[in-house]
Amino acid sequence: MTTKNENSNAFLIHISAFAGYFFPLGGVIAPLIFWQVKKNESEFLDKQGKEAVNFNLSFLLYSIILGLTFIPIFFGSLFNAIERIDYTHNDIFFDFPSMLGFFGGISLIGLLGIIRFVFIILAAIRANHGEYYKYPLTIKFVK
Repeated sequence: MTTKNENSNAFLIHISAFAGYFFPLGGVIAPLIFWQVKKNESEFLDKQGKEAVNFNLSFLLYSIILGLTFIPIFFGSLFNAIERIDYTHNDIFFDFPSMLGFFGGISLIGLLGIIRFVFIILAAIRANHGEYYKYPLTIKFVK
């Protein structure tokens, strides 16, 4: 059975991941700091801290991979647009399939952010109720 103080601290560990929306790498660093400070107080805080850190590291990795795969699509659509400029009539013709890939990549990054937001909220609520929460789609960096 967890205490109200442990529940509140676990809630803060999970919710601290929102620092990533304000500071670069804040979504990983803030939960890591909170976990390191509170991990010796209880097993519940230690496990929830590891879950939060692993989840945020995993989603950072997923974002980097998605961003790197997005770069060739971006430059391909940019070069196609430059190639199709008609300098005699000052017209630009965009290659619609390339632009669709460009906006599809942005949509995937946005969807990843929404999924991360929802999972953080779910974890924080469950931790506040004293339940162990295990994030899906998580790579175990810290064991």
